[in-house]
Parts: sequence; structure tokens; C-alpha cells
Amino acid sequence: MSDYLPGLEGVPATESNISDIDGNKGILSYRGYPIQQLVEHSTFEETTLLLLDGDLPSAQELAIFDESLRTNRRVKFNIRTLMKALPSTGHPMEILQTAVASLGVFYPANECLTSPESCTNLDYVHNMTVKIIARMPVLVTMWEHIRNGYDPIEPRSDLSFAANFLYMLNGEEPDPIYVEIMDTCLILHAEHTINASTFAALVTGSTLASPYGVVAAAIGTLSGPLHGGANEKVIDMLEEIDNPKNAAAWLDKKLKNKEKIWGFGHREYKVKDPRATILQGLFEKFVADRGGIVGPLFETALALEAAAEDRLAAKGVFPNVDFYSGILYKEMGIPLDQFTPVFAISRAAGWLAHWREQLGDNRIFRPTQVYTGSPNRDYVLRSDRG
Repeated sequence: MSDYLPGLEGVPATESNISDIDGNKGILSYRGYPIQQLVEHSTFEETTLLLLDGDLPSAQELAIFDESLRTNRRVKFNIRTLMKALPSTGHPMEILQTAVASLGVFYPANECLTSPESCTNLDYVHNMTVKIIARMPVLVTMWEHIRNGYDPIEPRSDLSFAANFLYMLNGEEPDPIYVEIMDTCLILHAEHTINASTFAALVTGSTLASPYGVVAAAIGTLSGPLHGGANEKVIDMLEEIDNPKNAAAWLDKKLKNKEKIWGFGHREYKVKDPRATILQGLFEKFVADRGGIVGPLFETALALEAAAEDRLAAKGVFPNVDFYSGILYKEMGIPLDQFTPVFAISRAAGWLAHWREQLGDNRIFRPTQVYTGSPNRDYVLRSDRG
């Protein structure tokens, strides 16, 4: 194949049975289960085990997995010391990438990855996956307190994954509606086929790098505003619009200048992102729970979506998952620059599921290129170059 396709658009990079997207119908499924059913009936813990193992677990299998996540939440104090030495102005995604990479120093994890043959020790793969997923939210919340001059809050083993994250972030017993929102967001962000960060994880994993290196590479990729950082940009955009009455005129100006509208459009979906639909419904439930007393961004978002539908729907441009997730996080009091780390906490499940799949039939990635440089030429001595 010699055709160059920018961004590898439409080029199959691997075979996978983890998730699937029907962009024309707006369907996302994990292991064959529609995301809507998982949000309604499952939990992040169960969804993670489904992604890893391929089938819905039995009650006993889920209980064992859940317990292993709870008992692996603590990290060594050296990591806290390392974080305290970092500038408090560091972006949480940079800190998270650094902290995850450092786990490999404190918890060596490459004893299985020592030969060209792929690692087939599923116990090793499973155990490493549990340890990383369990510790990701701990690292995120540790930094939130450390950068503000406080010691981190110890994890609690009596709380679910979502509830413990919120507790460690705020130091308070989490509101049940917040736990429901967080658990739903974690499920929705857990996996999304071969996106940029998952591809980075696959490439890194194909070299038999440690799982910490795999996840650190994926975190670096996720940090970009064209990927995981878009939900931060959505909040900036809605605050710039300021009032629902301004939405249509603001959008017209942006479209005229051919500027990007954050939270709209997706390379895979030609209809509204099903995750955005779920989050919009969840926000409406949240508004009702709060008696209609919420910040102004939601009304501005609805006005912008209505204006965009008139102008962009015919082009197949609709809200994506970033459009509503950021609004929910803001209402829950999560700092703006922690939105993408929350994304990473969830997507680690998908990254590590793909890491496991890659190791099962591994071949190092080595794409080719279309060379556009100079033809072969002779070296000219410096004395002859004038």
C-alpha cells in the first residue's frame, strides 16, 4: 500500500473484539453489549472486568475483582514525596503521567516481558491491570491536595470505585447523585475502539514495554485538546458565550471564521454521540435532583446545541461526549484541569484491555511512510559551499 492517508483515517491497525462503533446509527458497544444497557445495569467495576475478560462476570468473579481493586488502592509514601517535589503549577495530566511512570520504579513490572514472544501469563497481566486501575484515582486525588499544600486523603476500602474517588478528592462522604454521575461517566469513557491514546498504548505495548510505560504513553496522548482535553475547552467556550441568548450569534461568528467548535463532531459518529445523549439525560436528572438550581452553563449548552443543529446537523456534526461531561464535572465541583485526568482514570480500563489483547498475538508496530524529501545526492564539503 503506497497511498498516504493523513491520520491513518480508515486504515485498520489491528483486529480487536473489545468494542465496536456504528457511527451511522450512533451505537457503541463493549464486548457486544450496548453502552446504554451497561450504564443502566452495570457498574464501572463490572464493566472493567467485562472489557478485560470478554464476558459478564459471575457474582463471585465480580466480588473477587472488586475486592482486589479495593485492596490495591494505597501507594508507597515515596510517590507522595516525589509529587511534593514537583511544581504546584504542573498540569494534573503531566503529573499523572509522571506518577504512573514512576510506579514502575517502586513496583517493578517487567519480569514477564523479557523475550520476543508475547507474554501469555494472564495472571501477571490481570494483576498488573488491577494495580494500575486501582491506583490511578489515588494518584489524581493525591495531586489535587498536594498542589494546594495539603497531605493526601487516605483511600477507603468500604466505598465503591466512583465513591472512593470522590471521597479522596473532597474529603467528604459523596452525595449519592454524584456517585451515580461519576460511575456513569467512568463507564462511558472506559473504551472507544482504536482512538489516538489507545493506539499509543498498542504501539508501546507491542515493544514489550512495561504496563506502566504503556499507560504513561497513553496518558501523554490523551492530554491533547484534540483528544481528552476537549472537555476543558468546552467549559471555556460556554463561559465565553456567557448567556444562552448569545449562543446563535457566537456560533455564526465562529463558523464564519472557520474556528473549531469544541465538543461538536466526531470522526466516527455521523449522528449524535450516544454517550452525549446519556450524559444529557443524566444532567437533566441532576437538575431535577437539585430542584432546578444549577449553574448557567447547562442552559447555554442547550441553546448552543439547538443553534448547531440548525447549522451543522446536515453535515453530520453533532455533540460528542465532551460536550456534556465537562458541564457535569463542573457542577460537581471538580477542578477544570482535573477533567482529563478523570477521563484517564476511566480509559485505563480500555487501554489495559487492548494491552492484554496485543500481547496475545504480538507484533511490533512498524508502519511505513511516503518519502517526500530530496533524491539521493552527494555530500558537499564545507569548503566548497561558499
